Amino acid sequence: MSQNTSRDFSNEMSDGFTAGAQIAGGVEFVVTGPPTHDGLKQVELFRELTTKAKGGIGVSAVAPELLAAPMGKVTESGIPVIAVAGGQIAPGAGVKLLLENDNYELGQMLADEAIKRLPAASTGKVVLGSNSPAQPALDQRAQGMRDRFAEKLPSVRVIGPLDTQRDAPPNLVAWRTLADANPDAVAFLGTGDIDAVNLATVRADTKGKWLAGGFSLDPRALQGIKDGNLFASVSAEHFVKGAAAGWLLAQHAKDVRQLPEGWLVTPGLVVSSSNVDEIAQRQAAKDKQSWFRPQVDAVITDVEKHLRPLDQVR
Repeated sequence: MSQNTSRDFSNEMSDGFTAGAQIAGGVEFVVTGPPTHDGLKQVELFRELTTKAKGGIGVSAVAPELLAAPMGKVTESGIPVIAVAGGQIAPGAGVKLLLENDNYELGQMLADEAIKRLPAASTGKVVLGSNSPAQPALDQRAQGMRDRFAEKLPSVRVIGPLDTQRDAPPNLVAWRTLADANPDAVAFLGTGDIDAVNLATVRADTKGKWLAGGFSLDPRALQGIKDGNLFASVSAEHFVKGAAAGWLLAQHAKDVRQLPEGWLVTPGLVVSSSNVDEIAQRQAAKDKQSWFRPQVDAVITDVEKHLRPLDQVR
């Protein structure tokens, strides 16, 4: 079950889940989710799934706390449920497997790319924004960025993450307002998918000299990198995450292997001017599975290598 059916990152994960189930073969599967970020609708759809998906369910939760009780009942009944993305498993869910990036590390990756492009004696501000404050994965990215700047560029003042709003139009307004209010900023960095898209727009419209970066594979973000309005975007490689989830659930449903327990850490990727054309071609391909298959195989052929204890999720 996806967080929504309208945003690029969520569709990437759904496409990956389909590919993973197809790689495993021999199972029936369905991908569903609310049209927008609607936690209550996701709970309703989850309850519908539990009447059909007896072999297992993968859930990328909009609001993990809303799904905790329904998931707990399902896991107690013997139907396996795994968490995909979201940054955490809510207490009471009974879920023992999380497929997720090390989002703190992803934050450090984006900060490192910014630091490469700033003078060693830089001062001024770095403004962090989050389109979903208190969302664990995005908070972890922000903390990774804050810590890296404190380590490598201690003279820079990092503020935020500030609320940049979840929906695209208010998100654009938020970034315009932040750019106007912080003329001494050397960089604006967003933690969410839509942040990257709108930061590219604001920098282009204002002819800003500051750095802009985020976390997105949206075609508009990739075009922003090509145009020089985003210095980089870190991809959480949601397709790989979804594919690993689809493969694991399918293998379990066929009694080929038991589901592992723990935090299955999936990779991230820096997209910059050096590789954006290749990544844009990959993202536009009708058969993404062939592009992603080496990454997917690296995870599913050695699952234990990528496992960490759940209590290490930051």
